Amino acid sequence: MLIKLFNAFVKLTGWLPQFICFRTKIYYEDKAVQGRRVKGGAIVVSNHTSVFDYAVYLFVFFGVTLRTVMAEVLFEKKVLGAFLKLMGGIRVDRDENEYGFMSKCEKILQNRGVLCIFPEGRLPRPGEEKPLPFKPGAAYLSLAENVPIIPVYTNGSYFNKKRARVIIGAPVYPGDHSDPAKTDKENTEAVNAALRKKLLYLEKLLEERQKGK
Repeated sequence: MLIKLFNAFVKLTGWLPQFICFRTKIYYEDKAVQGRRVKGGAIVVSNHTSVFDYAVYLFVFFGVTLRTVMAEVLFEKKVLGAFLKLMGGIRVDRDENEYGFMSKCEKILQNRGVLCIFPEGRLPRPGEEKPLPFKPGAAYLSLAENVPIIPVYTNGSYFNKKRARVIIGAPVYPGDHSDPAKTDKENTEAVNAALRKKLLYLEKLLEERQKGK
């Protein structure tokens, strides 16, 4: 309850500043199928362009309490770390072989919560192909809890004259890309591949929609 109340407070007080900074324009693959409302449990998955992706999505999904998986480095800063905990951020220690965060994610989905995961795992470095290869966490969780994945693509245009532009895709359902006869690993890889393909499609679709406007 505290997390939901704190999220609501941050969104209400931060709406105008974020609008001035990002001026986010939202597009849809098919708004009748998937809009800004997300019914739990579900996983929102996106490409990763900046630490500000998180801030943008808080307001793209204004009525949703996003429980976002975040790198340990963000929590090591005292004030920021305390803020992210209050927002319901889920810490991942990327250099440790510790997967306790996965059980937290499973419980959130079981309680009909909404996760937000950036499957690239880190920000791309200059010269690297974007998006980076996806880590399997989101695909695994969607299969384990039988929940849909809501793919989202952002152009990462923040704090400049150009507007931030985001496109929300139709859900990816794990059952459409898995086979009971295959192993968990094979099914996870299949869902992961479908998810990456969908985000690449959304990238192209966003470019087309921009030109059309």
